[in-house]
Amino acid sequence: MYDVVSVGILVADCLAKPIRKMPDRGKLELVDKISLHTGGNAATCAINVAKLGLRSAILGKIGGDGFGQFMDSSLKAAGVDTSGLKIDPAATTSASLALVGADGERSFLHSTGANGELVEADINYDIIANTQHVFVTGCLLMPKFDGAECAKFLKKCKEMGKTTAYDVCWDSTGRWMELVGPSMPYIDYFMPSIEEAIELSGGLTDPDEIADKFMEMGPHTIVIKVGKKGCFIKTKSGVRLEVPTYNRIKAFDTTGAGDSFCSGFLSGLSQGWDLERCAKFANAVGTHCVMAAGASTGIKPMKDILQFMEDYDKGLI
Repeated sequence: MYDVVSVGILVADCLAKPIRKMPDRGKLELVDKISLHTGGNAATCAINVAKLGLRSAILGKIGGDGFGQFMDSSLKAAGVDTSGLKIDPAATTSASLALVGADGERSFLHSTGANGELVEADINYDIIANTQHVFVTGCLLMPKFDGAECAKFLKKCKEMGKTTAYDVCWDSTGRWMELVGPSMPYIDYFMPSIEEAIELSGGLTDPDEIADKFMEMGPHTIVIKVGKKGCFIKTKSGVRLEVPTYNRIKAFDTTGAGDSFCSGFLSGLSQGWDLERCAKFANAVGTHCVMAAGASTGIKPMKDILQFMEDYDKGLI
């Protein structure tokens, strides 16, 4: 039985850092390091759940190329069940070039690749049957899966009695709720960033108002990631939480921070924790992410992160 099954995008991340100056056309600038890492929301969550010490599986699509082999082998090495990965020999594996500034903030160049070919028929429902928590993530970067196909999948998950969670990426096409809306009735935990939530809500900026609008569409719990402020949670049952993060820790690289937050939150749910403890743990997992280069490098076993939380609260860190 899996603790969390992550469904969505897998991306081979090439990181270049630090970017002190963008090169002029036809010119070259030096960086200290270029490295290859696993990335993509689903891959990051799946690896982080496994690194926390829980049972993790992933569903998605990769190409039959070198990047695909790297992703598959890296996931397996981390302890993730990859039997649900579909390999499309006609597609290239999705990849990103992450340009990481000296302050840790990053910008991306992205190729959708095989992620753009994922459809509901690719899903191995035997794996879904063996978990309680299903996390669909990387939405709005899966052209064939976003919208009706994702809604069809989530509806089946709910019919199977599964708990569903859902997160999005930035939508450069501007379609936002046009694509997300069909899935909303089948989502339990909706987990966007504040920037994404503003766009999805049609321009609302107050988290309370945003959460209320989203809950009217179906989800019973709204979890909004608010960066350095931590997270905001509101539920249909009347719970309202603003949970600060661990701001005494300086960010080294913010790549994957939001995905790491989600992996921590869902891992907490799988342990039966209440929402506040899930949120505090999620903030701590996100903090560990930004302490090292790459989306999963800094993640430690659950007991170590729980100890970090205790030491931080005592002022020892």
